[in-house]
Amino acid sequence: MSSNFLELKTNIERTPRIAQLEGIFDVPKASESVVRIQKIPDTLGEWTVGLIVGHSGSGKTSVAREKWGDCIVDEYEWHQHKSVVDSFDPNLSMKAVTGALSSVGFSSPPSWMRPYKVLSNGEKFRANMARALLDERELIVIDEFTSVVDRQVAKIASTAIQKAFRRKGKKLVAVSCHYDIAEWLQPDWTYEPSTGTLARDCLQRPQIEITIQQVDRSAWQLFKKHHYLSSDINKAARCFVGFVWGQPAAFMAVLPFPHAHRSGWRDHRTVCLPDFQGAGIGNAMNAAICSIYRATGKPVFSTTSHPAMIYSRAKSEMWKMNRKPSYTSRDTKSISLNKSRAKNRKTAGFEYVGKPDQQSAIGFGLKNVTV
Repeated sequence: MSSNFLELKTNIERTPRIAQLEGIFDVPKASESVVRIQKIPDTLGEWTVGLIVGHSGSGKTSVAREKWGDCIVDEYEWHQHKSVVDSFDPNLSMKAVTGALSSVGFSSPPSWMRPYKVLSNGEKFRANMARALLDERELIVIDEFTSVVDRQVAKIASTAIQKAFRRKGKKLVAVSCHYDIAEWLQPDWTYEPSTGTLARDCLQRPQIEITIQQVDRSAWQLFKKHHYLSSDINKAARCFVGFVWGQPAAFMAVLPFPHAHRSGWRDHRTVCLPDFQGAGIGNAMNAAICSIYRATGKPVFSTTSHPAMIYSRAKSEMWKMNRKPSYTSRDTKSISLNKSRAKNRKTAGFEYVGKPDQQSAIGFGLKNVTV
């Protein structure tokens, strides 16, 4: 037999029912069942993300195990009662742990404090992917990739995960029966065991359209528990929700910013629901709203302590860092909510310097953006 094929043999115990089955369905008598599956070619070239895809029983796991048996992960072990962050290697820094969680689209600090067993399926999936990202092995194979999550969540999560692994330069092989994630995962190669086909097509991720609409302040209740601060929203806030695929995905609130020398606007709250984290939806919506407020002729400011948001804005041309991360604000004359909390959190100050959106600023009504 050619070495290009994997042969799986299983003994068949001869029983009366087996004999009946052979007679009813005209199945040839046999003492063993043999399945031949074409192996994954060795000539994969340079790659970071791979996808093994096919229907159930097509041999996906078998070919992955034959090639990378020591690298397959179904699920990591988690503490039953301790928090998610406490299940990571104690030798890892908190910065590394929270960075990994955020990079795979699990960017909700309140959920990080909860035990793994009480998380949603989507949060559990992303938590396992954060563990995989920090795994010491250079290559990780995830079996049943996205199988336990909603298909919309699977698409968003696939985008976040592939970006995280590429940034780290770590190899990932996703094994899945779902073809719908391919263009979101953007693999360097895709292998189908049922046909023995290896494709190297350069897939382009579909654009995500965000429909932004001004809403009543009561909409905050849907997003409140996912924000990294636990305080209520200010009564003077003007609120907006971004809808993706017809579902509320992200929230932003803006406040007036009185100042002795330079009054303007302030980004008060920005939060993206867990199912939609990791694809840049929150950042895209935030920038779109800030562009509207900048068109009023007044500056737009933002103070944040979330590491992922600080990192994103620090490298963005649309934001200028006015204050590096520190525990106190230089701006003692401005109105600041939750001052006691700000003293205990390292925050950074930014000003939005992106292009103003004059047209949308007229009505503050509806706006569509893509990411």
